[in-house]
Amino acid sequence: MSRTSPLQDFARYTSLNVLGMIALSCYILADTFFVSLGLGADGLAALNLAIPIYNFIHGSGLMIGMGGGTRYSILQSQGNRREANKVFTHVLMLAAALAAFFVAVGLLFAGDIVRLFGGAGNVFTMAQTYLRVILLFSPAFLMNNVLLCFVRNDGAPQLSMAAMIGGSLSNVVLDWVFIFPCGMGIFGAVFATGLAPIISMAILSPHFFRRKNNFRPVACKPQGRMLGRILSSGVPSLVTEASSGIVIIVFNALILNLEGNIGVAAYGVIANLSLVVIAIYTGIAQGIQPILSRSYGAGDRKSLTAILRYAMVTMVCLSVIIYGVVLAFAPQIAAIFNSEGNPTLQAIAEQGLRLYFIACPFAGCNVIMAMYFTSTERPLPAHAISLLRGFFLIIPLAFLLSALGQMVGIWLAFPVTEFLVALLAVALFLRSRKEWAKV
Repeated sequence: MSRTSPLQDFARYTSLNVLGMIALSCYILADTFFVSLGLGADGLAALNLAIPIYNFIHGSGLMIGMGGGTRYSILQSQGNRREANKVFTHVLMLAAALAAFFVAVGLLFAGDIVRLFGGAGNVFTMAQTYLRVILLFSPAFLMNNVLLCFVRNDGAPQLSMAAMIGGSLSNVVLDWVFIFPCGMGIFGAVFATGLAPIISMAILSPHFFRRKNNFRPVACKPQGRMLGRILSSGVPSLVTEASSGIVIIVFNALILNLEGNIGVAAYGVIANLSLVVIAIYTGIAQGIQPILSRSYGAGDRKSLTAILRYAMVTMVCLSVIIYGVVLAFAPQIAAIFNSEGNPTLQAIAEQGLRLYFIACPFAGCNVIMAMYFTSTERPLPAHAISLLRGFFLIIPLAFLLSALGQMVGIWLAFPVTEFLVALLAVALFLRSRKEWAKV
């Protein structure tokens, strides 16, 4: 650890990472704005059908990047550089295998996936194009996530942030260029998104060209135990991202049945704004991960407690601000993405914004607590938090509450889920502290 206080470390890593994650989330938010402006409600619906696959690609990259980065940081703090480099090598193996899988899916099954998600007509055509191209760019997304995580854990959070912001700003600019002056439509939007991680990696490259990196691939055979530890530590990061996609798929199906494509387009506004909000919490969580892992590896319990406290206080303050803005400006936020001025879309989106984002503080708590358990090598509590909020609780609640309250029930499924899981997360944390005190 550097000779700085926990508060200084927290401010340095977290502020940079939150900014970077907000910029990274602008990949899809920029698409949403420009697609809604250039292609209307059909384009917005098509984008929303394809987003879950992007979530899964991004989550897979975070799974191996955060899982490997956590293990790398702990080993580095213990002075075991050889094993730390073997972790990086195994992460590269996992990235290559996942990239091959996603590319194959993009080439062979893009249309089948869109049909499965309910795409038809013009929406189907645009969603298929978006999905196929995003899958073909998956090697770049995966490698970018891996390098961002390792560079951050290698003591260069500023460079990691610069890469995330640089890639995202390029996406915003290229989105506009490809959709409007070039007239490339939905392909232009997804092509701009696919180029962003390549630009991000170019920004990271000086870390390697100047030989500042302490991690590098080494000759070693694949070890099942090491692969398992990387994946186990990274699963909560995957679930955090993938759960957004799963929620979108389920909500799309329910809303399509209740309100049709206009309802799905309205939900697209909420889903994409939600990506930005969750990115803020993920930024806090990823920012504290290197400090938590190093403190844990060094046996510094005092720093662990202090960093977690700072993270929770920051999260609560940001949640109050976020929900206050959403509550006050729901009509204006909905109107930004309602380029055709559709009154039905406007009404559905406004109601959804006010109800859906009640979840803010509870979702933030869950993301941070899952990362705390992951960073301190307690994967089971992290898995429980992530799987409940991503799959096992929200899906049945969405069906139940939609049957009871129609659209109001759908919007409330997310905050109810996050609240219940937050209660569990706090209970698991208190239990872990008691067990630690006995050691």
